[in-house]
Amino acid sequence: MSDHVYKKVEVVGSSKTSIEDAIENALAECNKTLTNLDWFEVIETRGHIVDGKVGHYQVTLKVGYRL
Repeated sequence: MSDHVYKKVEVVGSSKTSIEDAIENALAECNKTLTNLDWFEVIETRGHIVDGKVGHYQVTLKVGYRL
C-alpha cells in the first residue's frame, strides 16, 4: 500500500552534551513503546543555564508513526 496514515506525538528530549543527543534520547524513548516510527520534526530548541554555562539542552519534537 502506497498511501499511509500517520499519528503524531510531541515529546521533549534532553541531554547535557548536545542538541543532537537530546534528539537521539527522545527518539530512543519513543522507540521503546511506539512502532513504525517514520519521521520527526524539531519544533523548539531551548536549554537550561547553570553558572553561566549550558546545563543541558532540551529539544521539542513532533514524532510521526505509521498506523
